[in-house]
Amino acid sequence: MPKKPLILVTNDDGINAPGIRALIEVMSELGNVVVVAPDSPQSAMGHAITINSTLYINTISKENATIKEYSCSGTPVDCVKIAVNEILKQKPDLCVSGINHGSNSSINVIYSGTMSAAVEAGIEGIPSIGFSLLDYNWNANFEPIKSFVKKIASEVLKNKLPDGVILNVNFPKLDEDKIKGIKVCRQAKAIWEERFDKRQTPMGKDYYWLAGEFVNLDKGEDTDEWALANGYISIVPVHYDMTAHHAIQTITNWDI
Repeated sequence: MPKKPLILVTNDDGINAPGIRALIEVMSELGNVVVVAPDSPQSAMGHAITINSTLYINTISKENATIKEYSCSGTPVDCVKIAVNEILKQKPDLCVSGINHGSNSSINVIYSGTMSAAVEAGIEGIPSIGFSLLDYNWNANFEPIKSFVKKIASEVLKNKLPDGVILNVNFPKLDEDKIKGIKVCRQAKAIWEERFDKRQTPMGKDYYWLAGEFVNLDKGEDTDEWALANGYISIVPVHYDMTAHHAIQTITNWDI
């Protein structure tokens, strides 16, 4: 009998989030699951790591549990680092992050703790996927997308991924029979037009709430934003080499 793959599950919404519970359920059908996730919500942490304070790990699962679960006091990236270096006895065959409560399409990938955890695993040479559902509700319904999550993860386990590539997968908020299919596409060019809501404490000290509006500047029909708006699941292959290769020659020609 073939050996079951080892699958690391993490997220940024915290170990008790319904999204990670759904992901654990699906991954347990594919392999041996180990969960290492933040002990509290860590959304929008990006690729932050903890260097100026201590990290704590707590074992959540019972001693003889089939699925081993650990909570970590750090960021999503901390979770992956400590899982690979301290908790796991071998490198996992797959790392999945999510399922995030809310979008991580287009520019959101930069800020996403969900995707940063997946990227960190990719840096470690582990095939990795970040999953997100376009529903910020804590009680979001993940049932319609479970079969797609399983299919995509199965394909990555079977085919691996190109070196240095991580998948950013986003699901529209639709019933399963309303989802038109899957589009492999590019990241849309979009921005957040930020504003700060300035207020004062009773003591007269200024404080700010970050707010803003998401603006899609991209009219292309080959983007993640187009796919999601039109009822498709988007898959964007991303990588951590941030070199702007097309600009190397231009800058080389400068008088520097």
